[in-house]
Amino acid sequence: MAADKTAFGKNQFGVNVELFTLTNENGIRVRIMNHGATIVSLEVPDRSGRLADVVLGHDTAAEYCAATPYFGCAVGRYANRIQSGRFMLDGQTYTLAQNNGPNALHGGVRGFDKVVWDAEILPGADAVRMTYISADGEEGFPGEVKTTLTYTLTGANELKIDCMAETDKATPYNITNHSYFNLAGHDAGEIGAQRMMIRAETLLPIDSTSIPLGPEMAVAGTPFDFRTPHALGERIDADHEQIRRGCGYDHNFCLTKTPPGELSLAARAEDPASGRVMEVYTTEPGVQLYTANFLDGQLAGKGGCRYVRRGGFCLETQHYPDSPNQPQFPNTILRPGTVFRSQTVYQFK
Repeated sequence: MAADKTAFGKNQFGVNVELFTLTNENGIRVRIMNHGATIVSLEVPDRSGRLADVVLGHDTAAEYCAATPYFGCAVGRYANRIQSGRFMLDGQTYTLAQNNGPNALHGGVRGFDKVVWDAEILPGADAVRMTYISADGEEGFPGEVKTTLTYTLTGANELKIDCMAETDKATPYNITNHSYFNLAGHDAGEIGAQRMMIRAETLLPIDSTSIPLGPEMAVAGTPFDFRTPHALGERIDADHEQIRRGCGYDHNFCLTKTPPGELSLAARAEDPASGRVMEVYTTEPGVQLYTANFLDGQLAGKGGCRYVRRGGFCLETQHYPDSPNQPQFPNTILRPGTVFRSQTVYQFK
């Protein structure tokens, strides 16, 4: 196992950025920059041992700017959407930036993805720890929140992301990693032939602005039934109202968990051509499947490639969208004296 740190230029705000590289004995290598606590590249072998970078991204820190669709980053303080950029907590109404139509998305205009985190290699742990303190009132959220993310690469070809957070005032809190995966290689084009399994009996149907409508919807008999593996392209354009509203897949699946909070299998993705398999384990109650429906071939990625529509998929482990406004969902209010903890594991086979 090996870990090292190098300079990675400046970000869009002119701040120096560092790049951390973890490599295991099987040749898997992950590079993570402290701008946005972002996974920049992730090289894993195919069935013949050939390595390919399987996450979409850019070659320089400066390219990760407002026009970048959250490639590889940590998103928060609240991942996904909050309806109308507004919520009430303990009798007080809070107003957030409406940066996704009428709604707040991924923490606001300058969320966790656009700040530089304090970072260090953990001696002997084959891990990088990143810390960010979000000020009281930042992007409209109450409370000073300290978040610590630890990225660990293991000999079992696992990339583990452990999160711990504390606050001095009650606040909504929901964090995820927003990597776009293409198991054939980041520049290999559409992912329609790649197969997906999601361990969920239900999902959250959405309105025309991607806010959950409330009650869960059974996946059985719908294009969203991934309880057994299906090619992502098989039903992605099916004649279904929820497919139309998401322009494909862009929905929170409610994971089957007993008991809640356990680390368990959430999803399994496979590229039949290369043989690469990724299993996703998480302690979170949900996972958002997003199939890069809004990439359009105009955005330049690593090596000058162009990322096409549906040229990657995201599996964003998370609490449910708009939970501060929907009390029937699992609780996302972090309060003083309590510690938020979560773990997500990507294992490659």
